[in-house]
Amino acid sequence: MDTAEIRRRFTAHFERAGHTPVASASLLLDDPNLLFVNAGMVPFKPYFLGQETPPYDRAVSVQKCVRTPDIEDVGKTTRHGTFFEMCGNFSFGDYFKEGAIELAWDLVTKSRDDGGWGFEEGRLYPSILDGDDEALGLWKKVTGLPDDRIIRLGPKENYWSMGVPGPGGPCSEILYDRGPAYGPDGDFSAEDRYLEFWNLVFMQDELSAVRSKEDFDISGSLPKKNIDTGMGLERVAFLTQGVENMYEIDVMFPVIEKAMELTGRRYGADHTDDVRFRVVADHVRSSMMLISDGVSPGNEARGYVLRRLLRRAVRSMRLLGFEDRALPELLPISRDRMAETYADLHRDWERISTIAYAEEDTFRQTLRAGTAIFDLATTEVKQSGGAQLSGAKAFSLHDTYGFPIDLTLEMASEQGLSVDEEGFRRLMTEQRDRAKADARAKKGQHRDASAYRAIADGMGRSVEFTGYAEVVSEGSVRGIVSAGGAVESAREGDEVELVLDRTPFYAEGGGQLADQGVIELENGARIEVRDVQSPISGLIVHQAKVLSGEVALGVGAQSLVDVERRRSISRSHTATHMVHKAFREALGETATQAGSENSPGRFRFDFSATGSVPASVMADVEARVNALVLDDLSVHAELMTQEEAVKSGAMALFGEKYGDQVRVISVGDWARELCGGTHAGRSGQLGVIKLLGESSIGSGVRRVEALVGGDAYQFLAREHVLVAQLSEALKVRPEQLPERVHDIVEKLRVAEKEIEKVRVQQLLGAGAQLAEAAADVAGVKVVAHRASGAGGGDVRQLALDVRGRLPADQPGVVVVIGTLQDEGGAGKVAVVAAVNDAARGRGLSANALVGAIGPLVGGRGGGKDDVAQGGGSDTSRIDEALALVPTEVGRTVGA
Repeated sequence: MDTAEIRRRFTAHFERAGHTPVASASLLLDDPNLLFVNAGMVPFKPYFLGQETPPYDRAVSVQKCVRTPDIEDVGKTTRHGTFFEMCGNFSFGDYFKEGAIELAWDLVTKSRDDGGWGFEEGRLYPSILDGDDEALGLWKKVTGLPDDRIIRLGPKENYWSMGVPGPGGPCSEILYDRGPAYGPDGDFSAEDRYLEFWNLVFMQDELSAVRSKEDFDISGSLPKKNIDTGMGLERVAFLTQGVENMYEIDVMFPVIEKAMELTGRRYGADHTDDVRFRVVADHVRSSMMLISDGVSPGNEARGYVLRRLLRRAVRSMRLLGFEDRALPELLPISRDRMAETYADLHRDWERISTIAYAEEDTFRQTLRAGTAIFDLATTEVKQSGGAQLSGAKAFSLHDTYGFPIDLTLEMASEQGLSVDEEGFRRLMTEQRDRAKADARAKKGQHRDASAYRAIADGMGRSVEFTGYAEVVSEGSVRGIVSAGGAVESAREGDEVELVLDRTPFYAEGGGQLADQGVIELENGARIEVRDVQSPISGLIVHQAKVLSGEVALGVGAQSLVDVERRRSISRSHTATHMVHKAFREALGETATQAGSENSPGRFRFDFSATGSVPASVMADVEARVNALVLDDLSVHAELMTQEEAVKSGAMALFGEKYGDQVRVISVGDWARELCGGTHAGRSGQLGVIKLLGESSIGSGVRRVEALVGGDAYQFLAREHVLVAQLSEALKVRPEQLPERVHDIVEKLRVAEKEIEKVRVQQLLGAGAQLAEAAADVAGVKVVAHRASGAGGGDVRQLALDVRGRLPADQPGVVVVIGTLQDEGGAGKVAVVAAVNDAARGRGLSANALVGAIGPLVGGRGGGKDDVAQGGGSDTSRIDEALALVPTEVGRTVGA
């Protein structure tokens, strides 16, 4: 049974049982505790937490998931992958344990002819939380199984919570016995033998504290008991398809087959190669699905995870012996296997493939750069007589240059060197521990929404937002929240969060900053609104300071939005839509928005692009949007379903959360986009849009910053004054300025080259005099010289020049120490030692001399026996260092 059919049967089974089918949410949800959706229940969290009222009592979904804690272990086991699909059925206060058990058992054991999966009952073992006698009795009732076929497990395996206070409950798994070839009878801890593929969570407890998976406090029962189940699609697929593991199922193994064809290696012949093949299959698919949902490679958070996945896939192909571009060969295979379910992969293929292939090209360049650094590191090890690359150097190659450790190990072995893997792993563990500590710290900042939920429950409905039609409205105070939680009143000077039943204040969202203004109460109190947020769905919260009087529940209120700020932000938001559309026209459909911020008078706009945007394109985009500003197009909003919006050509943004009813903003008949923000009434109200420039903010993502309206006019006015001043100073017309400035710059460059040439000539001019004045130390000509104002290149050139002037048949040693000041005024020291052949014949070494001198100037260095160089930062002991040179020469020659 192929994977698509398993998915279809799961959904159809629960639809027949009255469940509402819910499409998979994006992998990117707005959850401060998660990088990606990592479980099927995540999109339903607001319902389980009581933050929102579910629109249905029963639901069924097949949710895209990504789990990333152990990326480096992917492929080493055959049970876990990065991207996976979680089939789930959910009950919100409807059926409970018995219903969940009946529905699961029916689908698993029903014959394939009747729409089930046809698992043999004799191979199935339900598990329960030890002590959950209710679940034990229900399993026996529903299945007719004896006691010894129902496994009792502890809370580590069979108790579920989110890891924080909130809902929790016992679990019940369904295990499949794969037979004695996979482990001993009755060893239920051996997952290869007894494979868990479905977990039924009986959400019934309210947890007050969670210290670990097995250590938590239950404060009581939930007011409504819920069901959350998770069935691993890939696990059922490999069980029903008769293959060994998830990497060999129909949607993944074709990538491995292609990789075998490209590399000439065979899957199943060698464990190390098998791990690499699995990494390729998993990471190619995972990367594709992440890019499809709007992630671009970067150095932080989601972008960093994607970058690691793509690079590990490319690296694994290299270690399998394939050094050409791999992703253009592999990614289309994965697309074709997954597109039956995810049609967007074909529709958005140009953008997905462009981002992935660009990242591979970047990584190939990184490998070339890392190889150069690696070669330098191994040379230093060999010259020092060592046989091992340090853990610190291996970690630096990995962390700074993106050079993978297994590639470092491979290449070091080719050079006859080992690598301090223990030191590398220790540094990696320290880095990982810091990251985990940071993640725990962030998780600990999860906001307690209980006060907001209590206000929302007391209101019985959502706050009415009136800001699309008005900037002044009447309402009444329905909730007051202070640092300690919900309160009855607040006085002058207090900082509070205020909830009204009706408000025109826009809460920050969709890239648009919140409104500001004042609220005046009927009792004379006056409140300054500084920010507006929506901490839970349906609730608008004004973050405010009481300027005068007293705020109390139930008092009438008049809200007054700062109109100028609102208009300025609305112009920015409308301009963002227009610039987005214009860039897509200029660069293609792959130039999709990846973030924005709409502020008063200015905005920033992030979009996908594989390289910098040419100045000509920037000029064209600016001209295009300003022409449409002059056309004074109508800006209007329509409410429709998501399906209707997509059919109308409206664009939805990745990662944004939309309801069933969506608001579509149109600028004339030109730009259409799903958006909940506020906008100008006509494009002509924007006045002028000025693009300030564009830059990279990560691999595949560019940022444009721009001004709108009065801010743009003021900027252009200042530019005009500046151009006039330059024209006056240079005595040319404004249009001649670029050519005049270019001429001046060229003349400066020529002058700087001439000055540099004279400076070098003066420096080298001292060479003959220094060689002539060389001291004689035990028959060796020695020059030890300080060159003020000389950097490393100059010092090296002078040292070699002086060495060349010494008699070739007489031993000669030259040491030059140069000094410079950096921009901060700190001293920089450059040391170069040069030794001729005759001196090396007497046992003298430039590398040894630099090694002796380096510590005196606060640095170190190295090189070969004939020339070596180093650096430092202590200029106070240069004379002492120079005096050490003849001493070291005499000691060596005398020895």
